[in-house]
Amino acid sequence: MTLRPEFWHTVPLTEMTAPEWEALCDGCGRCCLNKLEDIDTDELVFTRVACRLFDDSTCRCASYENRKSLVPECVVLTPSTLPDIAYWMPETCAYRLLHEGHKLPLWHPLITGDPDTVRQAGVSMHDQTVSESVVPLDDWEDYLLDD
Repeated sequence: MTLRPEFWHTVPLTEMTAPEWEALCDGCGRCCLNKLEDIDTDELVFTRVACRLFDDSTCRCASYENRKSLVPECVVLTPSTLPDIAYWMPETCAYRLLHEGHKLPLWHPLITGDPDTVRQAGVSMHDQTVSESVVPLDDWEDYLLDD
C-alpha cells in the first residue's frame, strides 16, 4: 500500500486513492454503533449496540468486503455519500473532520504511526459493545454511549 506523505493535508477527499481513503479510518469502531435519532430534535445519540458484523476485539468488520450484502442497511462511506451522512459519523471521525475542514486529531494513527493511540485516547470501542443480534431494538436506549 503506497500512501503519499501526509496526503490528508494536501489531497481532497474526492481525489484520494482507495488505499489513502481506507487509511483515514482510525479503527475506533464508532461508525459501526447503532444510533438513535430523536425525530423532534434530530439529535443523534450513539449506543453501545454494534452491528452484528462488528468484532469489538479488533474494532473491525468481520466481513468488510461483503458487509453490504450481509447487512443491507450498512452505510458504505464514499466521497460521494459523505456529504449526506457526515453528521451521522462520530465527531472524531477523520472522514467527517476532513469533510468539515478540520485537522486530524493528534492521536490519529496517520499522525502517530501507532494504531494503539486510538485506544490510548479513549476513542476506541474495543471490548465495549454488545451485538445487535442479542439486544432487541426496544432496549437500545438502555445502552447509550456515555461520552
